[in-house]
Order: sequence, then structure tokens, then C-alpha cells
Amino acid sequence: MQLLRKIAFPFSLLYAIVVYLRNLCYDTGLFNSKTFDTPTVCIGNLSTGGSGKTPMIEWVLKHLNQNKSIAVLSRGYKRQSQGFLFVNPDMSPEAAGDEPLQIATKFPNTVVAVDPNRQSGIKILEEQVIPDLILLDDAYQHRKVKATFYVLLTAYSQLYTRDWYLPTGNLRDHKNQAKRANVIIVTKCPAQLSEEEQNEVIRSLAPQPEQQVLFCTLAYKEKVIGVNETLSLESLKTREVILVTAIANPEPLLQYLRSKGIRYDHRKFPDHHYFTEKEKSEFNKAPVILTTEKDFTRMGGKVDNAYYLGVEHRFLNDGKEKFIGQLNSL
Repeated sequence: MQLLRKIAFPFSLLYAIVVYLRNLCYDTGLFNSKTFDTPTVCIGNLSTGGSGKTPMIEWVLKHLNQNKSIAVLSRGYKRQSQGFLFVNPDMSPEAAGDEPLQIATKFPNTVVAVDPNRQSGIKILEEQVIPDLILLDDAYQHRKVKATFYVLLTAYSQLYTRDWYLPTGNLRDHKNQAKRANVIIVTKCPAQLSEEEQNEVIRSLAPQPEQQVLFCTLAYKEKVIGVNETLSLESLKTREVILVTAIANPEPLLQYLRSKGIRYDHRKFPDHHYFTEKEKSEFNKAPVILTTEKDFTRMGGKVDNAYYLGVEHRFLNDGKEKFIGQLNSL
């Protein structure tokens, strides 16, 4: 795979030029971006995934002013339905998309919708829901909408400044588009990241004077949740565990499980993979299937011995207060 990526370097140069020119057309006004009356917060990244966008959406929903009426608009990546759709917990992941369904299930009082056309989706939400705030999930590259506030995520182990463009690297957008962010959040940091190490990251990112750089780490839960029961993570030490992941970057999870003394046989699938009936049948033969919440959602309750380990972002220093203060001011 690494050899193929190196061979593809000329194509990555062409890709970089194309995304640069596309953004230039928007930056100079040659292409139009639409603004809306409802405040919109775009949460996204410059890479192909693995920065923790869905957990950040959930973090915002959990911590933002509860007096605000918030709607979430997502593309619904790889869903089999078309056009605009309100998502409810009774839908299948194939119809709603795995991440929107996960959010709708965890936050039943929040309106969650999917639409590949963000302009159209926002317009429908404004007409039918009238929310105080709209969270745009993974819309950083969707330049047809100009958001009120931009949150750019970048993983500590794969900063966008140290990455390269597809297909040689993982960047799907030009590095210079970090300039549009109001806040840059470095995710998946070590829990004990020193001030010196934080400053080194900030120097690498070279933010604009008005941009804030915040840091957060992943906080895993102590229990795993299954279809019919909840178990302590500790109890898995003595059991035969098959770990199933279909996410962009499972390495933080693997490291955490190893640190807890959990032994596992890892079955890795492509990001957003929808498990076939045959695969689900095979999973049901295993003593314990351990997976992520997103993957658990895609199993659709058809793997009786499956459990997911929940995770959330935890801000370092006073990042939580700074971030919430910015969002509540919109």
C-alpha cells in the first residue's frame, strides 16, 4: 500500500492543484457561497477521516446551552436513501447513514437530518424546524454554504501540516484552508500532553492571530454496552474477544485496549463498511464481539454477542470553557 501511494505522487500533485483552484474560486467570489439567517457551526477536517468528528458533534450537543434548539445536518455518507431525510432511531443504518443514526439514537430530542445538498437541507430545517443553531457535520469542504463558525479538527498523530494530498497522503482539502477556521482542535492527544509539547504543535500549525488552538484527548468508558446487557471492561480480560473495527483510524482504540490488558483478535474493515448478513452470522459464532459505537450501529442489533466501548472527547487545560463560551455566543 505504501509503495502504491508513493507511485501515485504525481496524481497527488494534480489533486492538490485542483482543490487549490476550486477553493480560490470561492475565496475570490468567482463561485458563490450562501449564508443563512440561522447560525451554523461547521465541524470538519482537511483529511479523509479519523479526527473524531462524530464524537465532537455529540460533545457539543451534550455541553451546549440546553435552552438552545439545535439541529444536526449531515450528508449521511454511504446511505442508500436519496435527498433530504429526517433521521429517527427506528431507521436502519443503511437508510439513515451510520453516524446520523448514532446521533439520533443518543439524542432523541435533537432534530437530525441528512441531505447531500447542504443549502437545500438548511433551508428545509429553517422552514420546518426553525432551530436556534444548526451543526453541519463534516461540511468543511462544502463551500456552497458559508458557515457562521468553523471548527477544524486535526488528529495529534496526523496533523494536517505534516500530511500530504490524496492519494499519496490523506488530505482531501488544501492546507491553506485552515485559515477559515475560527478554532482548531487537536484531537486524540496523549492525556498528559505537556505545555511544551502543546506549544510545539501550535508552532507546527502556525495559526492566524485570531485563531484559537485547543487540545483534547479521548476518554474511553469503563463499561461496554451490548444488545442485552452491560459488562465491565475489566471482565473482558478473561474472555476470548474478537475486535471488529470499520473506522478510519482504530490505533488509539488498540492502544487503549492493550493498556488495559485486553487481548483480542482484530478484524479490520474499511471505514463505514456495512456488514453483510454472512459477516454478522460469523460474528454471532464468536464468544464476544467488541467494537466501536459506530460499528455497533451498523450491526443493526443483529449480533447478539456484540458490545461497544463508548468514547468521548475530553479537553485539556481550560479548553472546554473556551470552546463552550465561543459556541454559546453565537
